[in-house]
Amino acid sequence: QVQLVESGGGLVQPGGSLRLSCAASGNIHSINAMDWYRQAPGQERELVAAITNGGSTNYADSVKGRFTISRDNAKNTVYLQMNSLKPEDTAVYICNAEIIHLGVAESYAMNYWGKGTLVTVSS
Repeated sequence: QVQLVESGGGLVQPGGSLRLSCAASGNIHSINAMDWYRQAPGQERELVAAITNGGSTNYADSVKGRFTISRDNAKNTVYLQMNSLKPEDTAVYICNAEIIHLGVAESYAMNYWGKGTLVTVSS
């Protein structure tokens, strides 16, 4: 019904920047929160940044001041601008979104995950 497709990952040197994108497509009436998570090898998945449909944002302490989350509601897309990258930022970055569907009698929300995009920070 809904696909989330991430792009923009890659290899970058410490101190460099990357911009991730996540586009949602399919049966979408509207989207509530859109989030970026990351999962490093052997680690649990952690929330990196979140943004509501009104534009309010929230960040993990480890990325505050370096990462910026934004969204384009017309394109059903969320972005993550990552600056001053560190080796410890190396992980698979995964998009999450709460999608509102229109049912027969009422609307309902479902949570979707993308497959992730790999970010490697190394010299």
